[in-house]
Amino acid sequence: MTEALLVLNSGSSSLKFSVFRAGDVALLFRGQVEGIGTAPRLVLKGASGEVIEEQTLIDGINSDHTHAIDLILERVHQRLHGDPIVGIGHRVVHGGVHFATPLRLDPAVIGELELLVPLAPLHQPHSLAAINAIFEKMPHLPQVACFDTAFHRTQPEIAQWFGLPRRYTEQGVRRYGFHGISYEYIASVLPSIDARAASGRTIVAHLGNGASMCALMAGRSIATTMSFTPADGLVMGTRAGSLDPGVLLFLMNSPGMDAATLEKLINQESGLLGVSGLSSDMRELIASNEPHAIEAIDLFVYRLGRELGSLVAALGGLDALVFTGGIGENAALIRSRVCRDAGWIGVRCNEDANQTGSPRISHDESKVSTWVIPTNEELMIAEHTRRILGFCGAD
Repeated sequence: MTEALLVLNSGSSSLKFSVFRAGDVALLFRGQVEGIGTAPRLVLKGASGEVIEEQTLIDGINSDHTHAIDLILERVHQRLHGDPIVGIGHRVVHGGVHFATPLRLDPAVIGELELLVPLAPLHQPHSLAAINAIFEKMPHLPQVACFDTAFHRTQPEIAQWFGLPRRYTEQGVRRYGFHGISYEYIASVLPSIDARAASGRTIVAHLGNGASMCALMAGRSIATTMSFTPADGLVMGTRAGSLDPGVLLFLMNSPGMDAATLEKLINQESGLLGVSGLSSDMRELIASNEPHAIEAIDLFVYRLGRELGSLVAALGGLDALVFTGGIGENAALIRSRVCRDAGWIGVRCNEDANQTGSPRISHDESKVSTWVIPTNEELMIAEHTRRILGFCGAD
């Protein structure tokens, strides 16, 4: 009999899932329900990435995360052929100030996470919807929450503050940072890849539709580019990144602009999509000859260089640079340009290695080792879930 762990990653319109063998945390299969609330579509893949099932669901208009959970549990049980799910791990975007490690969920913890919804209104409600749906259907099945913010709680207090009156800091208005599960995974595998980087000063660039960078000192977060929300920092697929607060005040006084419209503008209509007027997908922009697409890439790379310099300052130097995430792992052009611009700190790219997809893409004479390391947030969550549940099944 195979005991299985289910990992869930809830987005605003999607619900990704992965199933691991509890004994050795080997991936069995994975998939997602996307287009929730509009035209939901199920994709199920094997451990090697082969598509097992793909279908558009007909009840799309009435679909929500609760219905998506029903469908996922149905498919997971079918694929397990009677083998039990012994625990479920969740990616929860916001853990606030107090949740600095993964933990088992109970009604009291869920109540505290609900209080954090105003800090992550685009993400937290969907994670809680999945958690509550499972508690309702299988109340005795243990669930574990892993927080995207937790990894950054090792940062110095001063690095988490804004220059606001202290009463706001005490109310929770501070730099939290995100993508922490991804950074934790990179930190966990770095010792076996580059021991000098693992014990020294490393900057990890998690570049995808959501993008951020993190400065690690001996594997611990020292500073990161996202702050109070995931909208801060780098230019992203549809997010504007860092903005002068005066810009927001100016926009709020524009005709037809209210809080909801402003939120949509900075989170869904800006970034690469807004600047290019073409797409939020870096692959499409790289393939395009449109001037605005080229300018969007230029801005993306420029902001990477600016933030890289800031993080180098926070670390007091740099031993290694790591690229991860969809763009970081696959866009050789972006890696090449970032490395070229970082020549001032000793980064020198081996273009042949970069183009062929080698893990190490730095030149032998580079003072800074440079790597491409695929992230695996789901595996990190599964390992935490297995550890917290003591390698046992449901109670």
